[in-house]
Amino acid sequence: MSLPVEAVAALDAFQAVGSWEQRARMLMQWGERLPPLADEDKVDANLVQGCESLVWLVGRLEDGHWQFVASSDARMIRGLVALLLARVNGLSTAELQTVDLSDWFAQLGLSRQLSPSRSNGLNAVLQRMRALSPTQN
Repeated sequence: MSLPVEAVAALDAFQAVGSWEQRARMLMQWGERLPPLADEDKVDANLVQGCESLVWLVGRLEDGHWQFVASSDARMIRGLVALLLARVNGLSTAELQTVDLSDWFAQLGLSRQLSPSRSNGLNAVLQRMRALSPTQN
């Protein structure tokens, strides 16, 4: 499966830096690039369960391709969610079901830095995306 354009850009950027400090800085920058979520979208119905931090997620299907927007109260999580969105935005429902989260963050060189709770939280976000997808086909 080919990667979305944003995912290729993320891979290129993260594979170009060597140290964890540089990756951490870049992670924060990706989080800052997330468009702000409208206040009316920051409701309990859009809150992802299973995250230690607050993460809101909204998704819509456009011409057979998913577009998700998300926000978090935690800077590091915002960056990780931004990278997850880069990987999944533009995918079809079938493609979304096959995304391998651990493989994606390994490719980015970030998997060692994902604590179990962050990893669980990101998995919860991906599961929420997958839960949204069959209902809106």
